[in-house]
Amino acid sequence: MVKAKAAVLRQVGAPMSIETLDVGPVAAGDVLVRIRAASLCHTDLEAMEGALALNLPAVLGHEAAGEIAAIGDGVSDLAVGDRVVLSWNPHCGACFYCERAQPILCRRFLTNGPKGFHFDGRPRLSCDAVPVHQLMYLGGFAEYCIVPAQSAVRVPDTIPFDRAALIGCGVMTGVGAATRVAALRWGDVAMVIGCGAVGLSAVQGCVLAGAGSIIAVDPNPARRQLARAIGATHAASPEEAIALARSLTEERGADVVIESAGAPAGFRLSAEAVRPGGQIVWLGKVAVNEEMAFRWGSLMQEKRIVRSSYGGAKPQQDFPMLARAYLDGRLKLDEMISARIGLEQINEGFAALKRGETVRSVVMFT
Repeated sequence: MVKAKAAVLRQVGAPMSIETLDVGPVAAGDVLVRIRAASLCHTDLEAMEGALALNLPAVLGHEAAGEIAAIGDGVSDLAVGDRVVLSWNPHCGACFYCERAQPILCRRFLTNGPKGFHFDGRPRLSCDAVPVHQLMYLGGFAEYCIVPAQSAVRVPDTIPFDRAALIGCGVMTGVGAATRVAALRWGDVAMVIGCGAVGLSAVQGCVLAGAGSIIAVDPNPARRQLARAIGATHAASPEEAIALARSLTEERGADVVIESAGAPAGFRLSAEAVRPGGQIVWLGKVAVNEEMAFRWGSLMQEKRIVRSSYGGAKPQQDFPMLARAYLDGRLKLDEMISARIGLEQINEGFAALKRGETVRSVVMFT
């Protein structure tokens, strides 16, 4: 059992409080991770505002990196001191979906997730003997957390913790959308709608996949400029996007469109901008009960639509590969960090995220 300072959400819509929690025990199959960096994601903001169901009190944070501080019985592939990126998708490996290589749909993962406890359904955090929940099996806004060993993925020791933290959610989702889900072909014309952290990662996934032209779409000129800096060949406002795609493709439209804005207008634009027979990947999301309307003709002509939550992630393969891509200069992560903050500044960081002022703010732990 260790003590850890953490940001705790006790009431929806209220600021998080900084408290000292008890972390433990480290059971068989567990690892204790000393968190070194954790970034602020819109999914955490959804939990804060009540759009994502979660039992309270809870520690949020699902995009984090740190080092192994202790290991439980039966853990043989990790050692104390290993640098790790955390994955929020532990899976049982034996259910209907896992056996069909769809771990993001793992029955145990989806059943236990809203409870906010460890993957085995039991708590690992407490305050004055009262259980504290963990968002997405992690709870990275704390000095320490306990996770299933499969959720701690070893990466090279030379990648800085703040850059490594980005890999575990936004970067994996965006890059994987292009390289795994969309299966871009060399020379394809790709469009990415929405240039936040996930969209900027999708732009880079398109670069890694060998897209010939990459159109970054965002209403914010600064975001479009950043997208150009990390690999987009063209940038456009939403109003300009369709005409630009057609001008590059003999009027066909983009071969692949990745939507990461999470807005009805963005989803509709994705269907209008893709060519007949093209591929649409939806990464963004709206409220689960919100209804969407499309022009039926925009969905015709053999267009394919896929919704992806984690970019087809295979963390044990993908996280080290993405870390190496950063170290080799092929993946740009420095440019995505807007601010480095202390845990005490976390509420201000989320306020800035909600205002659209930051791509990623990263909480740094000493």
